[in-house]
Amino acid sequence: QECSKKQKNDDTQSTSVDALSSNDGSEEKNEFDTLANAKILLSDCLACDSCMTLEEGARVFQQNQKEFFRILNLNKKCDTSKHKVLAVSICPQSLPYFAAKFNLSVNEAAKRLCGFLKSLGVHYVFDTTIAADFSILESQREFVQRYQRRNQEEHALPMFASACPGWIRYAERVLTNLVTSHICTAKSPQQIMGSLVKGYFARQQNLSPDKIFHVVVAPCYDKKLEALREDFYTALYNSPEVDCVLTSGEIVQIMEQKNVSMKDVTEVAVDSLFDDLKEGDVVRHDGKRSDGYLEHIFKHAAKELFGMDVKEITYKALKNKDFQEVTLEKDGETVLRFAAAYGFRNIQNMVLKLKKGKFLYHFVEVLACPGGCLNGKGQAQTEDGKPDRALLAQMEEVYTAIPVRLPETNLHVQKMYQDWLEGMDSKKVQDTLHTTYSAVNQSTSSLDIKW
Repeated sequence: QECSKKQKNDDTQSTSVDALSSNDGSEEKNEFDTLANAKILLSDCLACDSCMTLEEGARVFQQNQKEFFRILNLNKKCDTSKHKVLAVSICPQSLPYFAAKFNLSVNEAAKRLCGFLKSLGVHYVFDTTIAADFSILESQREFVQRYQRRNQEEHALPMFASACPGWIRYAERVLTNLVTSHICTAKSPQQIMGSLVKGYFARQQNLSPDKIFHVVVAPCYDKKLEALREDFYTALYNSPEVDCVLTSGEIVQIMEQKNVSMKDVTEVAVDSLFDDLKEGDVVRHDGKRSDGYLEHIFKHAAKELFGMDVKEITYKALKNKDFQEVTLEKDGETVLRFAAAYGFRNIQNMVLKLKKGKFLYHFVEVLACPGGCLNGKGQAQTEDGKPDRALLAQMEEVYTAIPVRLPETNLHVQKMYQDWLEGMDSKKVQDTLHTTYSAVNQSTSSLDIKW
């Protein structure tokens, strides 16, 4: 029942947890000594089959192309009572993969991907950017509130981003409530999209949520685990917010199985959640490889808390390119200090500093994958499982060229706050757009890692 990855004997591996060997406090040494000795590689420590219970493993196994085709085939049969409305939501960080891989513009990639999915029998194809709008806006508001309460509440600051399921799973299963209490309660874009599709859209279409089969196309396998969380399930309708997650690479596998090339697919405009409207050109949020929580929250906090209008953000790389900080100065004093920590070496070092009481940051955008979401293990990988660096460089170029749209300027979002969520400060906003994170006590019979 130990982690299947633990017996890595190559001491020359630079990605092992050498960063943890210099513990100078007994608490940190006790917690991480076994980890260091076991040679668990930080790139391996999430979502391997030994990190999951048997039940989780069985449910994750169902989130594959076979389940997708099972629903498609069910819809082709005569028993209409069992038919499902098939909706697919595509993450913004997946589109550059399709664009770079097939040498298309990002707008062409979105429309051709939509055309391909609809040719299979999918009814609706959505862009999850609107869900990220909600997630960023709620994260902005929560940070300002936490900052204002920082002297009254011990765990108000720092605040950690909550969009990465790999980081969330690690925090809940391995770290203590000392860490989980700092995680922003705003749902990830994936799960907010689930609420939008199974809640708002289902009501617009006069459908019961369980009559919709909702698939998310994402860059990362950990999104499959996120979809299984109990708090993302509506017991009343026996329906999860997200029924199935397919990685970008799995969609390409379907294309290969069907012997279809993206360049041969007819372009079809992406659907929107609103009546018969269609999406326009692809837009993104600030941030080079992710949804840009750091940049949006930083600019919002500078304006709300200090009356400063920040136009451009300057990143300062620290120990490596995946750990960078941003600061705001006013009257010669540093009033905001944010960081981006990508990859588990940086996350481990960040947690150690927090435990030692040497943590200087007010907010950290935490992502499990080195290089951020574009480098998710579900896309841009070579056949031997290593990052395809040439393709990744193309993807970054495609992504940074996409126009930025501020969440505050999305009129649909503002209207939905009033018409669907009953105002920005309503209980429905808390119930629909937020969740809670806490340390998980693992049973001795589960197949989880023994740290």
